[in-house]
Amino acid sequence: MRVSMPLPYGSFAAAVERRARMFLVAAACLAVAGSSGVMAQTFTPPLKLAVLGDSLTAGYGLPASAAFPVRLQQALKDKGIATEIVNAGVSGDTASGGRDRLDWSIPEGTQAVLVELGANDMLRGVDPKVTRAALDDIITRLKARGIAVMLCGMYAAPNLGEAYGRAFNSIYPELAKKHGVPLYPFFLDGVTQDAAMKLPDGLHPTAAGVDVIVARILPAVEAFLKELPVTSAVR
Repeated sequence: MRVSMPLPYGSFAAAVERRARMFLVAAACLAVAGSSGVMAQTFTPPLKLAVLGDSLTAGYGLPASAAFPVRLQQALKDKGIATEIVNAGVSGDTASGGRDRLDWSIPEGTQAVLVELGANDMLRGVDPKVTRAALDDIITRLKARGIAVMLCGMYAAPNLGEAYGRAFNSIYPELAKKHGVPLYPFFLDGVTQDAAMKLPDGLHPTAAGVDVIVARILPAVEAFLKELPVTSAVR
């Protein structure tokens, strides 16, 4: 049987002081933890986007820093919207090619995709029915994954004839209406009629041309992102 002996006053005071110090340390830790919790709620993660496209978004002929997804991400940051945008553009790709690589091109966790495909279909004279079916499948599959979609349209070149132009140009507005997704009517708006905005091939935008595209599409992208469940302001 153990018998507890009373502590001398000095030892008792020291024990009380030690316990007081332990209490203060614990309280400080709780305060830090609580503060971290508030910060975690205030600072939401950046939105995860991808641009599924062809050479127009891949940045053909340009430094990587001048590619459309990079410039768009910076423009959104300047507007106070934090994003991480994957450049899923492949030069020369058709709508069918984009569909075939869709699963591995758009990573898990992506919240929204800008689809910019069809220009190469038009340049090659691909049957608009084939282009339509591929884009239809892309939108359907992305939405099935819970990913929001914004469709970027393209217009057929006049030299392809009125019938082809009518069939091709109707693809984008009709698919946007069918799936209830926002449409930016013409991705190259502001560039096609200005030679200074195009590379010597007459097809692809210069770095300045990319900035024109970004400036014109930005309000539509902002409106699109505001409809997403989570928005993230830059602090």
